[in-house]
Amino acid sequence: MEVDNNGYIVFAGSSNPELSEAICTQLNSSLGRAKVERFSDGEVQIEIDDNVRAKDVFVIQSTCHPVNDNLVELLLMIDAFKRSSAKRITAVIPYFGYARQDKKVAPRVPISAKLVAELLTTAGANRVITMDLHAGQIQGFFDIPVDNLFAAPVLIDYMKKNLSDDLVIISPDAGGVERARAFAKRLNAGLAIIDKRRSSPNQAKAMAVIGDVKGKKAIILDDMVDTAGTLTEAANAIEAGGAREVHACCTHPVLSGPAVERINDSAIKSLVVTDTVPLMGKPKTCEKIVVLSIARLFGEAIYRSHTGDSVTSLFI
Repeated sequence: MEVDNNGYIVFAGSSNPELSEAICTQLNSSLGRAKVERFSDGEVQIEIDDNVRAKDVFVIQSTCHPVNDNLVELLLMIDAFKRSSAKRITAVIPYFGYARQDKKVAPRVPISAKLVAELLTTAGANRVITMDLHAGQIQGFFDIPVDNLFAAPVLIDYMKKNLSDDLVIISPDAGGVERARAFAKRLNAGLAIIDKRRSSPNQAKAMAVIGDVKGKKAIILDDMVDTAGTLTEAANAIEAGGAREVHACCTHPVLSGPAVERINDSAIKSLVVTDTVPLMGKPKTCEKIVVLSIARLFGEAIYRSHTGDSVTSLFI
């Protein structure tokens, strides 16, 4: 994509440098220069080296591990751009951390996703571009425009080329049925649901498979995989239901704690993910994980946001 980027400039925090570079390659531009450093006590220090006065600024930062450090880094960069007289500041957040805490699930708990939305707005963000929010309603927590992109075009294209025969798409819980149904429709595949019970955060027990999986190639579809407890329990239930193969697919590979060990020990043949979260440590060496890039989607969204073209039409 060739663009004249005299009117806009793209910066990146330290959370996902490979994705940031790939997005700029799509835009045929270079990353803006910024220093992101730490004081000896861990305090974040930001210094912007390029002139951003009257510019349309995009700052790319996933709020993945270490979540709080990356979030504060993003907030400080936004504040720096605001104080440098940027015309508009767009926070490009491929993975939006704290999205799972979008409602009160018990007395006296915070709605953390709402607080993070307010922090971004207060810091000076004028717009947010993100991908596959855990709950679409989180867009309503913001008083600024939010473009919630979808990884579906990239994931579905992979499925059509590599996992196309006799498919059934599995939602790992009731909340993901709408997403699974949309994939199943576009792949002309069957649909099934896992009935599960969650006893505490990051702990789940799959109880039963609702739908026909016998003799089929099953794909478990979710927005993220964290400790992989839900995923592997679902895979075991699907295998017990007679599925020929079990694969999994998600947008955000958080993969914390015992996730890789659980995936390696499970019936899952492959886990297809995107690069919204960089793979580090054990996840990077897991042979079952296939990483697809969403740089083109973000590059196109940034370009269209700058020019005022429709972002929604990317997914029609």
